[in-house]
Amino acid sequence: MVFFLKSLSRSVHDQEHHHEPVAEDEVETRINDGTCTTLTVWRKSLLISCNGFTVINSCGDLVYRVDNYIDRPDELVLMDGSGKSILTMRRRKKLGVPVHNWFVYEGEVGNYCETNKLSKKPIWCVRKNINILQTNHNVLAYVFRGSTDKRHSFVIEGSYTRRSCKVIGGSRKVLAEIKRKEAMVEGISYGVEVFVLNVEPGFDPGFAMGLLLILDQMFP
Repeated sequence: MVFFLKSLSRSVHDQEHHHEPVAEDEVETRINDGTCTTLTVWRKSLLISCNGFTVINSCGDLVYRVDNYIDRPDELVLMDGSGKSILTMRRRKKLGVPVHNWFVYEGEVGNYCETNKLSKKPIWCVRKNINILQTNHNVLAYVFRGSTDKRHSFVIEGSYTRRSCKVIGGSRKVLAEIKRKEAMVEGISYGVEVFVLNVEPGFDPGFAMGLLLILDQMFP
């Protein structure tokens, strides 16, 4: 498995490029070393009985994983390579019916119960763009801080099903990008199930991966 991951990583990663840090006043970010973070996203769980994702870095190291026992769950937990919960994404419900909004929480928030008031408050809310009257049909979703902000912090544009979309911040800066990448490794074609997530300096790769997971539920 380790050899496979390292081979997969080498096959789909372009050479990393250095960029100037992105300045975003309204964002809580994790500062890295000033280089673009390039991750290989494999749309497959390491567990045989689960659906999910396996994410590796340019060295072939496992950095994130997601294991789902249900094909289209209302809750997703993003873990690091050791299995520690980083973020929990939950689909919002109204009168018990799932809607197109997702809340993002830090860590793990426990079993879901509609009547249970969580001690944790969501740090982000992601809302699918369903406004058919909007002139910009390229918008997939809006990202709001917390659950009460009226003004979005980010917008996601492009096409997730085609693995071609961007997270855009203030001044139209691209903060993260999902790109389709087909590769051939020892005669094996990975097709659309393997793609690349590029994250700019100053933007949290874990949060970018959380947004990707929500897009995968919004646009199956």
